[in-house]
Amino acid sequence: MTDSTLPTSYVVTLSCPDRPGIVHAVAGALLEAGCNIADSQQYGSPSTGNFFMRVEATTSSSQEELRGALAPVAQAFGMTWEINPAAGKVRTLILGSKDGHCLNDLLFQQRSGTLPIEVPAIVSNHRDLEGLADFYGIPFHHIPVTAETKPEAEGKLLELIREHGVELTVLARYMQVLSNDLCTELSGKAINIHHSFLPSFKGAKPYHQAHARGVKIIGATAHYVTADLDEGPIIEQEVIRVDHARTAEQFVQMGRDVEGRTLAKAVQWHAEHRVLLDGTRTVVFN
Repeated sequence: MTDSTLPTSYVVTLSCPDRPGIVHAVAGALLEAGCNIADSQQYGSPSTGNFFMRVEATTSSSQEELRGALAPVAQAFGMTWEINPAAGKVRTLILGSKDGHCLNDLLFQQRSGTLPIEVPAIVSNHRDLEGLADFYGIPFHHIPVTAETKPEAEGKLLELIREHGVELTVLARYMQVLSNDLCTELSGKAINIHHSFLPSFKGAKPYHQAHARGVKIIGATAHYVTADLDEGPIIEQEVIRVDHARTAEQFVQMGRDVEGRTLAKAVQWHAEHRVLLDGTRTVVFN
């Protein structure tokens, strides 16, 4: 068996209006392409009437042949669908400002091989993270942002995204609000970490807001970026317990580990093609 005919694993993801026969049709098309299904998960949403499916399959057929086998099924059921090599790494640009804990978590996991991403560039509106980028050997781009230069700064960011073939943009405590136009451009392809258990305590200084309300848990939320601040579809959340004796500053310190873990999980699940959008919600397959 030559290298060109060795079985390759692919991930097929799809969504469409729910109706009988979808799983049967998809399985038949995969069989036609000589696939062995290693894992299959599906979900029909009772609230939206949409159907979601993620399939891992191995085949000696090419990706083009696999696409050709699935295309008639996708057309018949009105599917939104993708095929990706299971071993592929998602090209990911990371945005940061001054806090480096989330950025460091992502870069460490990427280097150790547990996070299936490639990071061609790091962008920041400050220079505080330049040393961290140098440590990991990743090009650092300083793009300052003011109210007057915001359109120009976002234009430079988009140039980098296109130049490097970026598939995912991650806001790793990037303390700038993206414009509506940029949010639209990156729809479904940008993940933010918010240091609060959304939908509570949106906006600035959420730990201080939480402390003022005497909460007993604090957390972090990883979500897709939308034009509505901190309103995007949620991918992952995590919480830790606090009590009345903790200060707002201690809330901030305690939340750092939670933020890093939550963001890394969301990025991993996106990179493994486990997250599908269902309107304002997400379907996340294990």
